[in-house]
Amino acid sequence: MTSPADSPAPAAGPLAHLGMGFLAFVDHTGIDAAGGRSHGLDDGLDLFARAESMGLDNGYVRHRHLQDYLSSPLPFLAVAGQRTSTLTLGTALIPLRFENAGRLAEDLATTDLLVGGRLRIGVGSGYAKQDHVNERAFGPVPEGVRPRVDAVLHDLLDFVGGEQVSTADEYFETEAEGTPLRIRPQVASLRSRIAYGAGSVASAERAGKLGIGLQVSTLQPGEAGRSFEELQLAVIEAYRAASRAAGHGEGHVSASRQMLPVADPADLEAFADLIERDRSRQQAMREGGAGIGGMAVAFGRVVADSPEAVAAFLAEDPALAAADELVLALPFGHPYPVVRKILTTWAEQVVPLLRGA
Repeated sequence: MTSPADSPAPAAGPLAHLGMGFLAFVDHTGIDAAGGRSHGLDDGLDLFARAESMGLDNGYVRHRHLQDYLSSPLPFLAVAGQRTSTLTLGTALIPLRFENAGRLAEDLATTDLLVGGRLRIGVGSGYAKQDHVNERAFGPVPEGVRPRVDAVLHDLLDFVGGEQVSTADEYFETEAEGTPLRIRPQVASLRSRIAYGAGSVASAERAGKLGIGLQVSTLQPGEAGRSFEELQLAVIEAYRAASRAAGHGEGHVSASRQMLPVADPADLEAFADLIERDRSRQQAMREGGAGIGGMAVAFGRVVADSPEAVAAFLAEDPALAAADELVLALPFGHPYPVVRKILTTWAEQVVPLLRGA
């Protein structure tokens, strides 16, 4: 009889090289009458703790302004860091149009220290076409959103990287005159854990040249006639090449997908609107009419099927094979028990098939 020590090791799964995580819309609704607690935030914290207990590697939140979803993700992640001990915590993504680079650098570093160096932040531009709605609350951007985002990104990376921003004069408290001043606190590894959310080859190449990570999502800008996966693979390959050419190595790529693993027939009813939305998007893509803001886009397919079928579909995705991390994008606008069940089925029944566990 073969002893356990002589038994062959189980074969690695098709995507065993990937870190496994999730991306959630956490809301701050359900505020109690006294105004001191949000049930939506409590649900979000519970989701992160459950994810870690189920063996997932990473947890991300979306960042929104003027909506019911997290407008200030870093305090949330700081608290989530106290409820977890191993889960990487991040955003996808912070729109830099709204940010001051110096203040954001301070907040990122402080949050990273509070969570034990587990912060992995995604930044990007947001939707420039809609910027007029932000002007009253956040001020106008006379130079345009793209120039503002580029300037904030470069300053943020410089500040996090320790650039001297000023010199103490005779009136500066706590430091002697002539002391170089930098954004504080400084966390040596934080810059390497910042990623840019890019859809185009040009944006991906820019991220590679800067030596930061890349986040790619469930929609992909690009010309008609090519599949979502083909378009996204080209973006990832361009990023890797630019990162290597700039001396930064292979970089880090996080790819999100929206899947609906079905654990029982009742799930199909709960997912009906998501299934119909995906059907409409896929039809529009076939007919050449899918787009956002006048830009042609391809959407990743949403597979609503058994865990085995979901895993098999993902295993054939060439863009995922070229990534470092697979993130399940959870839907918004659904009761917390529905979202929790999707994540549970993902973590307990799909991820083991992908890992080969």
